[in-house]
Amino acid sequence: MELHGGDEAEAEAEAEAEAEAEAAWEEVSVLSAIYCAQGELRLLQQSADDGPVVQINSTVGEERRLDCHIRQKLLDHAAALPLEPMVHQLVQWFQQHVEVPEELSRGEEEKEEQCTAVLLLDHIRSHNRYVGLLERWTQQLQLTGRLLLGRHILVILQGLRPSIKEFCRLLKTVKVDVDSSGKKCKERMMKVLIETPLSSSCAHGLQGFVVKNYQSLAELTAAFQEINMTQLYQQISPS
Repeated sequence: MELHGGDEAEAEAEAEAEAEAEAAWEEVSVLSAIYCAQGELRLLQQSADDGPVVQINSTVGEERRLDCHIRQKLLDHAAALPLEPMVHQLVQWFQQHVEVPEELSRGEEEKEEQCTAVLLLDHIRSHNRYVGLLERWTQQLQLTGRLLLGRHILVILQGLRPSIKEFCRLLKTVKVDVDSSGKKCKERMMKVLIETPLSSSCAHGLQGFVVKNYQSLAELTAAFQEINMTQLYQQISPS
């Protein structure tokens, strides 16, 4: 098909708009995996013209919430970033630069929340590369973990909540595996099945990063029992 100058420019503009829309929705997918607690992320609007609009609720302190009116600061910082999806970068900047009252800051330093999370992966085709990355990320982020390989692929993580969120972000944004055609791909289908504060009963259940295969539901149940997480397994087993 022959395109004239105006038609070619219009086609390029449409292709660019489609690419931007795809990138925006991909970032929403990443954000939904990172900010997965109930009420933490809300999709406020979606339209072909403006794209998705999301709201992220960030809590400071255990029981108190701060309303920080820094819209202009965020807009100024956004203007200095490359023209690409940037919401997660803005949230990280916000968390690093927001002024927290001294008494809340001391409370956060005294007690950082330890969590347990269970992730569901879609597939692992490039086994050595994928597993190697998972192990490296747990070490870098000071997490402990267990990879359960069977009918369902589960990753159990324990550590600081921000580190678990960063692990999820890496899974969604780094090409960790290959698709059915052999092309490198990201873990777009990863789901966070549960994220919960670390209980005393399973505080010492995980050490290092261990890969374990299972063949049956009974073996999967036993794998959770082995690390004192039977109750956690019962919460996710319906899914």
